[in-house]
Amino acid sequence: MATQKKNPAATEPLEKQLWRAADKLRKNIDAAEYKHVLLGLIFLRYISDSFELVYELLLKGEGDLADADPEDADEYKAQNVFFVPPTARWSHIQNQAKQPGIGKSIDAAMDAIEQSNGEQLKGVLPKVYARQNLDPVSLGELIDLISNIALTDAKSRSADVLGHVFEYFLGEFALAEGKKGGQFYTPRPIVELLVEMLQPYHGRVFDPCCGSGGMFVQSEKFVTEHQGRISDISIYGQESNQTTWRLAKMNLAIRGIDASQVKWNTEGSFLNDAHMALKSDFIIANPPFNVSDWSGEQLRSDARWQYGTPPAGNANFAWLQHFAYHLSPTGRAGVVLAKGALTSKTNGEGEIRRALIEQGNLIDCVVNLPAKLFLNTQIPAALWFMNKARASGAHARKGEILFIDARNMGQLINRRTRTLSADDIQQIANTYHAWGKNDDSYADIAGFCASAPMSRITELDYVLTPGRYVGLPDEEDDFNFAERFTALKAEFAAQLQEEATLNQAILDNLAKVKA
Repeated sequence: MATQKKNPAATEPLEKQLWRAADKLRKNIDAAEYKHVLLGLIFLRYISDSFELVYELLLKGEGDLADADPEDADEYKAQNVFFVPPTARWSHIQNQAKQPGIGKSIDAAMDAIEQSNGEQLKGVLPKVYARQNLDPVSLGELIDLISNIALTDAKSRSADVLGHVFEYFLGEFALAEGKKGGQFYTPRPIVELLVEMLQPYHGRVFDPCCGSGGMFVQSEKFVTEHQGRISDISIYGQESNQTTWRLAKMNLAIRGIDASQVKWNTEGSFLNDAHMALKSDFIIANPPFNVSDWSGEQLRSDARWQYGTPPAGNANFAWLQHFAYHLSPTGRAGVVLAKGALTSKTNGEGEIRRALIEQGNLIDCVVNLPAKLFLNTQIPAALWFMNKARASGAHARKGEILFIDARNMGQLINRRTRTLSADDIQQIANTYHAWGKNDDSYADIAGFCASAPMSRITELDYVLTPGRYVGLPDEEDDFNFAERFTALKAEFAAQLQEEATLNQAILDNLAKVKA
């Protein structure tokens, strides 16, 4: 008897099966536009499921809910659930899925939900479903696909399952968009590593360049996985791209996370700091690398520049000081920056780095990351950890900085992309935590980690590349993009001048030749 071959797709996780099926329906729509179509529908189902759960309780009218009106929006607000008008409920949308006007129906549903829920969802939901390039038949098939998402415990599990699918799809869209995808999505292993190292159990968590909100989602996961209470943390964020801000608001709402303090303005955190008075307990951020158009000339005397005025042509040290400014007296930050910031000495950056180390006593740890972790750049990157408690003398490791070189960690998942495993993340995080205890649980490991005293850091002229301290120096450690670019630019200009001189000499000599 012939054995039946198993279908590999049947053993794949739900989210991968869904992605493959949904991507087949994309047709002539690019990923950047399609993500709003698909993620918007997932969000619509989530809030409808959450609404229906409360709706059924109100219909029963038991206990405190006796005589409650199931169509009263205030009843849902009291339960921290969005009110969904009848024409926006998933059952109604599902019934309309095969109608030629389904796109207009969904746009109207999104508008009705915004109108019914005040400021919390105002201007957030996508209204892109009636566009001509979105085939109504494919849209109906998408609705059927999302309707068939299996929930292990009906609607009560909706947030967990749909939240996971939403997060997975964000990552897949970022991969599909490539460089542009990196503008709204920080790869999962980097977010997990930052959160595992900082351990934000309670307090104010701030991300002033929050993208689609991944840092907040991972912080929430960390708290729940360690038996903490989500109510013990509050989030504050800012995003300059309105489309990305909308993704963040939906991403957080589907997790039941209060996003009222996640702000959007086109000017961004430097020109328009939406949380000027905030002193946060944790900052977790991945700001854009080496930004040159950050309005630095307009902010030369800003109060945030406590360790030196950052150069107008590069925002790296503006970001570091912005983060330091927003930390509470015991606050800690974990941020991603281009690796060049560890060595740069141009335009006063070396002096600012020295002041952060000596005057501020802020730098706690530096982690050198592997290449190919990011979707939108091949620029080498590192993690900086800052700790305000060091300045008060409360820090266990006085006068030392921990350096971790993780360049050789991780695994390639394709030719262009590397990831860190759960074991990689735990090894790095556990090293940092053991070091912080200042007991026998930590020891330097050649080629991986070293706790360097200030005398050694001073000897190396405040250069912070981990390879120099752990014993793995290489050419990359000595490479500084800004300095190399400046040198090459000057060399090129000299060559152009030489070419012009030689061309003129040739013309002069030709003019002397008699016909």
